[in-house]
Amino acid sequence: MEGHFFVLWLMFSSLKGLAEPAVPKNGIEIYSLHVDCKVTSRFAHTVITSKVVNRAEESQEALFEVELPKTAFITNFSMTIDGKTYPGIIKEKESAQVQYDDAVSRGQSAGLVKSTGRKLEQFHVKVNVAAAAKVTFELVYEELLKRKLGKYELLIKVKPKQLVNHFQIDTHIFEPQGISFLETESTFMTNELNDALTKVQDETKAHITFKPTLSQQRKSPELEETLLDGDFLIRYDVKRSVTAGDIQIVNGYFVHYFAPNQLPSFPKNIIFVIDQSGSMGGKKIQQTREALQKILDDLTPEDHFNLVVFSGSISVWSLSMLKATEENVELAKQYVKTILANGVTDINGALLTAIKVLDKDTFAELLPEKSISMIMLLTDGQPTTGEENVDRIQENIKKANNGKYFLYCLGFGFDVSYAFLEKMALENGGVARRIYEDSDAALQLQGFYHEIATPILKEIEMKYPDNAALEITQNSFKLLFDGSEIVVAGKLGNDIDVLPVEIKAQAHSSDLTVKEDANVTEKEQVFQHQKYIFGDFIERLWAYLTIQQLLEKSVLAEGREQKDLETKALNLSLKFSFVTPLTSMVVTKPESEEVANKPTEADNENFRSSRIPSYGGIGGFVVAHWKQPIDPVIPGHRGNSVIPGVPGPPGFPDSPLRKGYFGGSPFWDSGTPFRLRLVNRNNSGTIASVAANLSFPQIILQLPSENDTLCLIISGQPETRINLLSDPEKGIQVTGKLGKRRLFVQFEIAFQKPDIRINISKQEIVVNLNGNATMLPWTMSTTFTVVGLNIIVEVEEEKSLLLRVDNITMKISLVKFPKDFLGLYIVDSNFSEHVTGPLGQFFFNTHFEGGSQDKRRKKIIVQGQRYNTLRQNKTDYRTESLGDVISCWTLNLNP
Repeated sequence: MEGHFFVLWLMFSSLKGLAEPAVPKNGIEIYSLHVDCKVTSRFAHTVITSKVVNRAEESQEALFEVELPKTAFITNFSMTIDGKTYPGIIKEKESAQVQYDDAVSRGQSAGLVKSTGRKLEQFHVKVNVAAAAKVTFELVYEELLKRKLGKYELLIKVKPKQLVNHFQIDTHIFEPQGISFLETESTFMTNELNDALTKVQDETKAHITFKPTLSQQRKSPELEETLLDGDFLIRYDVKRSVTAGDIQIVNGYFVHYFAPNQLPSFPKNIIFVIDQSGSMGGKKIQQTREALQKILDDLTPEDHFNLVVFSGSISVWSLSMLKATEENVELAKQYVKTILANGVTDINGALLTAIKVLDKDTFAELLPEKSISMIMLLTDGQPTTGEENVDRIQENIKKANNGKYFLYCLGFGFDVSYAFLEKMALENGGVARRIYEDSDAALQLQGFYHEIATPILKEIEMKYPDNAALEITQNSFKLLFDGSEIVVAGKLGNDIDVLPVEIKAQAHSSDLTVKEDANVTEKEQVFQHQKYIFGDFIERLWAYLTIQQLLEKSVLAEGREQKDLETKALNLSLKFSFVTPLTSMVVTKPESEEVANKPTEADNENFRSSRIPSYGGIGGFVVAHWKQPIDPVIPGHRGNSVIPGVPGPPGFPDSPLRKGYFGGSPFWDSGTPFRLRLVNRNNSGTIASVAANLSFPQIILQLPSENDTLCLIISGQPETRINLLSDPEKGIQVTGKLGKRRLFVQFEIAFQKPDIRINISKQEIVVNLNGNATMLPWTMSTTFTVVGLNIIVEVEEEKSLLLRVDNITMKISLVKFPKDFLGLYIVDSNFSEHVTGPLGQFFFNTHFEGGSQDKRRKKIIVQGQRYNTLRQNKTDYRTESLGDVISCWTLNLNP
């Protein structure tokens, strides 16, 4: 379901077979957990408090983890350890980064927030807890609930994985307009747990409490297992009258909600532009076909529609837009069944074709005069043919469209550039949405279509007198869909007794004009003496909305304008203590500091799996047993040795070094210098810098024909994907994605039979077998075996992944220092003679030409093609030691 989700996951490390639920084996006991959520006029303020105690006789490390909505802003975090409070301080991101770099140079841990799924991001903090000590964690975040499909929805994902002595969730809702309906639902509720749920409601207020006792939480009296495992949902909507909406005022700030009822919808002229390139093969294209079948059924008889299907070539189902009659819809559904995945990706050509089809029928007046025309693009990859430059594609589409049609961009999976799709959609009046590869991908597609299926107003203007309303948020809107809501907030002018409001819009039947005068005193009285109110919530709501809209505008802006928008958003973020993409929270704890950043969807380009394995430490409040952290030292150091070839600074002979960091953003190519911060362990206050020339190959091949090693540098634009190797006989394909510095940040190894894809990013490894995904984290050593298929994946903790299949062995190294990237080493190469691609070409008919007087230079003949190679020393990322080098023949390829 695609309503707005206010999401919170609660999960603890799995502790089974405990004799006493209050004393886990690791000694860390959660004795209290309270989630207190106040929703006042759609603005949600959540406080999560977790209290733990260490019952063990020695110190233990506890991990506090909570997953919160991606659209929420963290506003506060603190830890209280034995009566002393350690607060989080929100700073400008660059300022916090200096503090973060300083912490990293001392061997402290990394950032605290990361994206984890379609609606969630994860906040986590580790802290050492002394024997018998108590710790209280408190996290606060705020979010404006967005109305979708006629309701607001709060989803609390409950997965404690253990019995908790004092477990309570309180949700308070106050809606001055009145609550039209309120319902709760749970996937784990039993008759016993029903008694733990109470719901009190009157016309404007509701209080939902879930407070199960230990006995109610148990699966059975003899088992130490909890029933709490699933979704707890609260859905509601508010009453609406036929007026100019609802205006609410508190302490000089107003918010205006507008969602008219029972208006007829505009007919739609919609073109579905569907990517059928090879990467859409398997489950993706199957789910796309399934979703299109349902979406076509949902078209109304007044709608017109068409389909454009593309790979390297572009196919238009009908030369003209067709009315959505039963006969035409059935013909389209039969056509959809024939869509197969194959070939490359021409996004530019496909979108230009869709625009031309709409242009032709619009100019010929074949479409209804009062209708809405839109294009819905679904793609899962980068443009790989036709126009491939994403900036030029954006320019082409913006120019051809010229504001005529609304463009909605759906990115399937994580191979797409979300930033590319987002900007292109926003420039053309639409929005972008990521579709997550999961079993419900077809439902995600249908859900998004339903959100845009019923446009009821267009060209909406929310007008307020200049002297009465100041610093208002966005007040003009291109479209309003049935079931959604317009929200405008602002500051009242001085000595204003009445706030006049005028709304103008175009409806299907006629133009709409609504006027209303809001009495300031009367509106303010609504919020007097309400226990549900948290501070100046409308001012905070205004700031929240303003920051979001400034960040969205900055996506479309450039140069000075972009900088000004970001500066305004930054100042508001700091003033109201919001962790946004422009700020960070510095979390102080005993003897260390950590930094919490706000990830964006565009930051999250690596493959994610919503399937989470059952080991502890993923998804919610986690208190887990961790080994004492090892003092991280730069790989390459043994005892008092230093990196070979890197001279130590004066006064630091043979001193061990802690982990360093880089300044600047160098291009990682042969001979590129970087700055390495060296810290003497015995005198951490003294820091010196030295220069080093370290060069990293992207790919290392063991040449079977020459008993020698080849180091490859692959040329390509950042954020592009390259099909590195394809062997149709073995049914294996290797694809790599280049990062911003032209080093690989992602590899995908796919097998045809059975359908297995192993996606390796810097964050995690995901093994997808017949559509079922399993995540293997870099942070632990593990082995994953596909039973009966002779495929073994071995992960060595934070170092490397080894894949063995059919006498083919590949090693992918996670190189965290000096700059995160992935290095590929093909060890054993039992490929067939039909193997192709930039890497595949080297495994047959490859040899060096002899006779060169310069032993550092040789020509390598690859299937008749000659290339110049150079003998060089490269950093060998296959080993633990950063200072280890490999002597190899270096070759630059431009595939």
